[in-house]
This record gives sequence, structure tokens and C-alpha cells, in this order.
Amino acid sequence: ERFSDIQSGVNDTADNLLNCIAKGEGEVSPSSIFAVASILEGCTYINGSPQNTFVPGVVELARKHKVFIAGDDFKSGQTKMKSVMVDFLVSAGIKPVSIVSYNHLGNNDGKNLSSAAQFRSKEISKSNVVDDMVASNNILFSKDEHPDHVVVIKYVPYVADSKRAMDEYTSEIFMGGKNTIVMHNTCEDSLLAVPLIYDLVILAELCERITMKRTSGLEGEESGSGEDKWESFHPVLSLLSYMLKAPFVPGGTPVVNALFTQRCAVINVLRACLGLAPDNHMTLEHRFESMIDETRSNKRARLSTQMQ
Repeated sequence: ERFSDIQSGVNDTADNLLNCIAKGEGEVSPSSIFAVASILEGCTYINGSPQNTFVPGVVELARKHKVFIAGDDFKSGQTKMKSVMVDFLVSAGIKPVSIVSYNHLGNNDGKNLSSAAQFRSKEISKSNVVDDMVASNNILFSKDEHPDHVVVIKYVPYVADSKRAMDEYTSEIFMGGKNTIVMHNTCEDSLLAVPLIYDLVILAELCERITMKRTSGLEGEESGSGEDKWESFHPVLSLLSYMLKAPFVPGGTPVVNALFTQRCAVINVLRACLGLAPDNHMTLEHRFESMIDETRSNKRARLSTQMQ
């Protein structure tokens, strides 16, 4: 779909949106109607396409009914690689200055994206993936500075579902040098997307059964003010961002696109559900001599117990 205009009296509040759906208002998109129907049925809605399904009225309705919504746009191939590559470059102190991505495919997705209005939705979801990683390093990038980032998608019917993706990353390195990385990827588009749907549904359903409570107050609150109050995740379920190109997050919270950071969030929530401490990757037990010796002794003791 094309992006919907956010209009006062149309889709800016839950009540206005419901009234406009009843009147058949043209600026209310089909996907927003599906999202509203899902929310009213108490069923989680995941937006696997790039358009702005979650207009303010949909978000307000989801919060009112305490139903999860998540989006946007399945992250299956080129964008997933981009989130890894840019994270690596910026973390290594290598400054990406130009990112050019080209795709061609011949399925219905490719045909739909041959329309300029629909392509604009996809261009936004693919382009924003580098923003938070660039903003994380204010030594490489000054405020509001971004790499040149161009996304091209072409419809080629003959190749059908076999999508071709090509990327060129040009970066500045030591003493004014330049570094260029070129990647080519051929993939079966639908076969990459379907497993994501399974994973998203499974994880979303699990999140419906998770509640938590704080045992101490946040900074500025009295200790214990959050005790005994169990709550679910925010209706905008940002934990699913690992599998989505343009993470939709609660208002006022940061957008995280770095793939491994997104994955760690999922893993650590699942570890918490099992009563395990979060992974922090410091592995101090393998870095100090006394702790290494202690770890070895404990391992020998466990083996001895098992053998008895």
C-alpha cells in the first residue's frame, strides 16, 4: 500500500478512525481496517508490509484494548545483511559514506512495488535501517549527518520469486583512504519470509503470556512503588523487531536496528522467563586467573559427581 496521510478527524484518534471506517472514508487503508478488526477481536496484529498501517488511531485502539501490534515489514534478506554490515563498520570505526542497494524480482511483491506510491513505502522501511547505528557513533558522524543511501527495486517478471539483491558499501578509512564492499545475493523471497511468519506468531503468542513486576522503583520514585503490580508488555510489541525491517516502537522510546542487539533482547527475555541471568558476554570467568582456576575446579567436581 501507499503511505496514508495522517488527517485530523480521520485516523488521528481511535474514535475518529472507527467512525471513518463506518463511513467508508477513502484515506483509511485496507491494512488499517484489518488491524482494527484484529484488535477488536483481541488478536495480535503483525504488519509484514512497509506501509504505515499503524496510524495514531490504530495505536490508541490497541492500547485501549490491550492488544499487541507489531511491525513493520518482514526482514528476510538484504535488509538483514545491511543491519549486520553497517553495525560492523560503524563499531569498527569505519565510516560508511555511501550505501547503494539494488533489487529485482518478479513475484507479486515486485509487481506491486513497480508503482511509485507503493515503492515509497518500501524505500522508507529499507532506508531507515542504518539510522540508529550511525547515530550511535558521534565521533564518526556529526549531528544529523548520514551516509548517502539509495534503494532501487525493479520488477522483472521472468525471475519470478528468485530475488536478486546487490549492495555497494563505500567507507572512509585511515588517512583519507576508501574501502568498498560489494555483495550479491540471490534468494527465494517467499521461502525466506514464511519461516519469519511462524517465528513472529510463536513469539507474539508467548509474549501474550508474559507479565512482570518491578520490585524497586525507577529513579525518582519511592522504592517499592512498583511492587505487586503485574503488567504485560506495551501493546506496541517492539521485542519482535529482530524480524522486522522498520521497527515500530512505543512513542518516546529508541528505535534499535542493530541485528545482534535485537536478538540479544529476545534471548534475554526468554532467559528471564526461565529464571536465568541475562547474557552480558563479559565472560569474566575466562579472563582472570583466579576465576579460571575456580571454573576448572567446579567443572572437575561436576564430572566427578556424574561419574559416581
